[in-house]
Amino acid sequence: MQSPLIFFLCAFFSSYAFAQVNEITLPADNSRLLESTLPGYAIAQRKCGICHSADYINFQPPGMSLTQWTAEMNKMQHSYGAPLAPAEIAQLGTYLAVAYGSASATDPAIVALTNSAEAASVRSDSAASAENAAVPALLTRNGCLGCHAIDQKVVGPGFKEVATRYKNKGDALATLEASIRNGGSGKWGNAAMPPMPDLSAAELTALARFVMGQ
Repeated sequence: MQSPLIFFLCAFFSSYAFAQVNEITLPADNSRLLESTLPGYAIAQRKCGICHSADYINFQPPGMSLTQWTAEMNKMQHSYGAPLAPAEIAQLGTYLAVAYGSASATDPAIVALTNSAEAASVRSDSAASAENAAVPALLTRNGCLGCHAIDQKVVGPGFKEVATRYKNKGDALATLEASIRNGGSGKWGNAAMPPMPDLSAAELTALARFVMGQ
């Protein structure tokens, strides 16, 4: 006579053996940020998509003010480690308050922030010369390591895997530069890579050469 334990184990492994594994394929993320001429829009394109889709913004309370959106960006940086500089936080708060909140582009505070020296610094930061296009700084400043590692997949492919795919292509550097600048999805699955339109030609080349050197 079988003991209760043996009977239980037999039943367990029998049910386990016949269990079916269901695969779930999530739909591609087609959400987009609201377009704007404010400096924070380009920063949002480059940085916010590292951690979440554009649709995540709609989970925030409607009508948030400049102060509230700026506080939210500070929380993203301090609590979640978002790769944001103080000037970028200010410009993101400005963009989000106008595009999704209660602020207007003509509000004095918005105009002052947009025209401030900090805004000019953010716009020109990616126009650094080749001498300043240090790859480690570029990877950190643009949040690349939030989605990529050297030799393993994180959200996107590892740099070594990218180098392997393109190593025999004559236009590998130009192709990578275009992918980094324009972003996109579908080449490595459904995960979307945000565009980085503010990077200079020297920075794009530095990043592409780094990837191809892995």
